[in-house]
Amino acid sequence: MFGLDPTLFWLAISVTLFSGFVKGAIGFAMPMIMMSAFASFLSPQMALALLILPTLVTNVMQAFRQGARAAWDSAWQVRWHIAAMMLMIAISAQFVRAVPTAVILIGLGLPIVAFALWQLSGRPLALPVHHARRAEIVSGAIGGAYGGVTGIWGPPLIVYLLSVGTSKLDQIRIQGVVFLIGAVVLTLAHLGSGVLNAQTVPLSALMVLPALLGMVLGFWVQDRLDVAQFRRWTLILLVLTGANLVRRGLEIWLAGA
Repeated sequence: MFGLDPTLFWLAISVTLFSGFVKGAIGFAMPMIMMSAFASFLSPQMALALLILPTLVTNVMQAFRQGARAAWDSAWQVRWHIAAMMLMIAISAQFVRAVPTAVILIGLGLPIVAFALWQLSGRPLALPVHHARRAEIVSGAIGGAYGGVTGIWGPPLIVYLLSVGTSKLDQIRIQGVVFLIGAVVLTLAHLGSGVLNAQTVPLSALMVLPALLGMVLGFWVQDRLDVAQFRRWTLILLVLTGANLVRRGLEIWLAGA
């Protein structure tokens, strides 16, 4: 089925449906869940290809849920992050076949887990106002560097937004706008890198359907979460996805040792 064993095909559909639900409820984590799960039964390049189009389409829904004007205001609010992210995605995507997968996964997972556990311990990390722009640029550059090779550029943005105390509604919309812009750059970059090709594009396009269904269900949950619940579940999800990335990275590293 589209070049995949039927069992793997339906497993990929299930993973995408679940990741769409989580994205609808919390506003992020679709590519993290898809990449970490897909990497268990697909090659890194195939896993990356499958998540690109669902990520693109679902972020259109998330970014424009409150209208075009609100989306534009959110983009302007984090313009430095966006500029740094776009530049680094375009650069790092060209090295997707050269960077060791284990290094990518472990290097992304460890900081995510450390930050989320710190926040869950009741010791919030608040950035001084005069350091906010610097943190915005650095978080964008880090996200873009990882995004080009993994399809995951959200965690550094979420860390930044939590650190500056962004409200629930603004955080979800900003995430959608930034993720959408990154998804466009990622799609174009991997049309050039060869990750998206005649074999992978149809399968990636098919994954859009379960992603959208899951996201609609997730929106229903999101609208009923208060701010404290939203923040707590965001942090818990960061811990789980970060830990899974580290686990997968260690498996790959030990297998090659």
